[in-house]
Amino acid sequence: MEKERIKDILRDTFPEGSTAYTLVTKVAPSGMSRHIMVAGSSKKGHVQNMSWYIAELLGWKYKPNTRSVFVGGCGMDMGFHLVYTLSNILYEDGYAIEHQWL
Repeated sequence: MEKERIKDILRDTFPEGSTAYTLVTKVAPSGMSRHIMVAGSSKKGHVQNMSWYIAELLGWKYKPNTRSVFVGGCGMDMGFHLVYTLSNILYEDGYAIEHQWL
């Protein structure tokens, strides 16, 4: 799927001012990486896992066994980092999408 189409899908799910909900589904034994699922709500109110689209857009790994985005690193809020990066790519404003942990 081309990146512009993915951006359109993600902008529909995460319009400016909306909230992306994150959930850690796995943490590496070393604590140096984690799998994070990202959910959003469609205009019809359906909550859906958008992790595959986000991984494709960001060029990060998608982990099908946990249906999550692979995020390397530690020492900061990695869910916030993921949503901030997504928001920056979609809107050129890292704070256009809110972040909340589930």
